Amino acid sequence: MSTRLASLVRDLRSGLDARTGHLRSWDGSRTPLAVTTEGWSVRGAVDAVARAALRATLHNSVRAPMRTELMPTSGGIDGITWYGQHDAHWIAHYDVYARVGLATYPGEAVERLGLWAELARTTGWWWPGEGLCVMAERPTEMHTEPQPNSDHGELRLHRDDGPAVRFADGAAVHVLHGAHVPSWVVTGPTVERIHAERNVEVRRTAIERIGWGVYIDQAGLQLVATADDPGNPGSELHLYDVPRELWGRPVRLLLAVNGSVEPDGRRRRYGLSVPAHFDDPVAAAGWSYGLSPEHYAQLVRRT
Repeated sequence: MSTRLASLVRDLRSGLDARTGHLRSWDGSRTPLAVTTEGWSVRGAVDAVARAALRATLHNSVRAPMRTELMPTSGGIDGITWYGQHDAHWIAHYDVYARVGLATYPGEAVERLGLWAELARTTGWWWPGEGLCVMAERPTEMHTEPQPNSDHGELRLHRDDGPAVRFADGAAVHVLHGAHVPSWVVTGPTVERIHAERNVEVRRTAIERIGWGVYIDQAGLQLVATADDPGNPGSELHLYDVPRELWGRPVRLLLAVNGSVEPDGRRRRYGLSVPAHFDDPVAAAGWSYGLSPEHYAQLVRRT
């Protein structure tokens, strides 16, 4: 059933694409008004606002972490999942074209697109089968924050005091600044759990939750060397030794201060794993940028 449905959707979208025409891609950093005055098509602006922005939010930033948590290994009844409200990005794309008079569709296509729009308005994820259709309720809670440097109001999942997504049956998804994490990273990060975690990004996120200074103290990391950061005047670089048994491989930790200011006006401290042979923090920092120590020392300010 899902395979046949996928074929029907492909045919529908191909027919609608023929009516909307081929779009000139653009980088999304300009406003819709600006791109029209710079020679870009109105269609390109509509595509960016009605499709690309919704896709960045619904498909990339909401659906992806939910799928990782709730469906880590399988698809639907026959391997295909339909996403209800999270399919809205492609449905809205064609709908807006018709609403603003940029395209007209045959009656049958209008009817089929309307059915998909109704699904996006009314249901969560769903799985059709022969004589059976499983439909999931939508979440009862969803917490988001604006995506950094977004131009059209794109959002990403985030909550630092509980699940970013919660369902009525208790199922939950924990996400910090768009990164899907196990629940313990939000509810109770500890050095022991951090050391047991094999996923590098999850481990980094958990360390940032408790703070790099707290982690270094509780993990008992030994300071190798400290140096002024030539790429970030006024800040220091700290190089620590990380025993093999803690992270599963011989590395050292370079603690640095971000060269760019955060939205709240602060400069964030962050840690980088560097090869264990480094004894010089400046050389380790240069390595992280693909630079020699001499070239790194000549930077006016890194980002």
